[in-house]
Amino acid sequence: MESLKLFCLFGILIIGSVGACKPVMGDHGSKKCHFPAIFNFGDSNSDTGGRSAAIGEITLPNGETFFRRASGRACNGRLILDFISKALRLPYLNAYLDSMGTNFRHGANFATGGSSIRPGGYSPFHLEIQLAQFKRFKSQTIALHKQLKLNSTLPRPKDFWKALYTIDIGQNDLAHGFQYTNEEKVIASIPDILKVLSEVIHELYKEGARAFWIHNTGPIGCLPYSVIYYQQKPRNLDRYGCVKPHNKVAQEFNRQLKNMVIKLRTHLPHAVFTYVDVYSVKYSLVSQAKELGFVDPMNFCCGSYYGYHVECGQKAVVNGTVYGIPCKHPSRHISWDGTHYSEAANKWVAKAILNGSVSEPLVPVSEACRQ
Repeated sequence: MESLKLFCLFGILIIGSVGACKPVMGDHGSKKCHFPAIFNFGDSNSDTGGRSAAIGEITLPNGETFFRRASGRACNGRLILDFISKALRLPYLNAYLDSMGTNFRHGANFATGGSSIRPGGYSPFHLEIQLAQFKRFKSQTIALHKQLKLNSTLPRPKDFWKALYTIDIGQNDLAHGFQYTNEEKVIASIPDILKVLSEVIHELYKEGARAFWIHNTGPIGCLPYSVIYYQQKPRNLDRYGCVKPHNKVAQEFNRQLKNMVIKLRTHLPHAVFTYVDVYSVKYSLVSQAKELGFVDPMNFCCGSYYGYHVECGQKAVVNGTVYGIPCKHPSRHISWDGTHYSEAANKWVAKAILNGSVSEPLVPVSEACRQ
């Protein structure tokens, strides 16, 4: 199984087509799951409007490439989660925290930019808060269904146990640790971080969740932000310009996360857990940037960390120099704003993960349920 995953990923890099490699099915084949809904938990990598609604609006040029408007995403277009929705033929998920014109018929997104698994990070909406929001959403939905019998903007009660539960969180736990402690303490904190994640998944299971699609964390040392602020030590960068110690910690987090998922399969036997190796795909994208038609992966399109710090969507004039003007060709950039991926990068990564070639077990997202 592991050798097939490596073969598939190698094929992606050489051929340049993420659709070229398909997971091997069993003798009897597999059927599509027909998920009626998605419930997502995470941070800005999958936030479709939570932070923008609750903390501060994410303004243009975020969203300009695909939505032609500010969409609540820290990206010029779509996120990996959007491509998951598209692959399952479901609408793009609305943020739970967004009350304006939202439709939750096919699920809800509890992810919020800056969120972490444990409390005390960059956002008040840590994973346990997201869990509490989900529980209330579910109980209120069922209560309304009993009263009104039909509500076209909410899931049906049976959809909660038939839905796909996607989880993409943990990057901010590590990033916050790097900012305020050191690498050794961040590594030491990983078991406690994953203990909280495991407890939340157990709670979701009690609520009826049965199909989990869990992303590992990406190579945070390859984010331009990390390279700008943490490259100061000699020989700190690898051959592709990534901060080696940060990626080493991310790999350790992923190793322990994978072991956690293995244990969950034993403890929660009626659930299906798909562990998705997003790290390998994103690192492959960075390492093959030039061959794939992207600019230097350490260049980003929107905002500025050089000379003067300007967030994406803002501009500043310092001594006659204008900072914050977005680039003209975001589709040629892997990084959108120094910490988040562009739509072009998200699309490439999504194609690589949705067919199941980097998953454990080797199943596409459309078949990630109990067969």
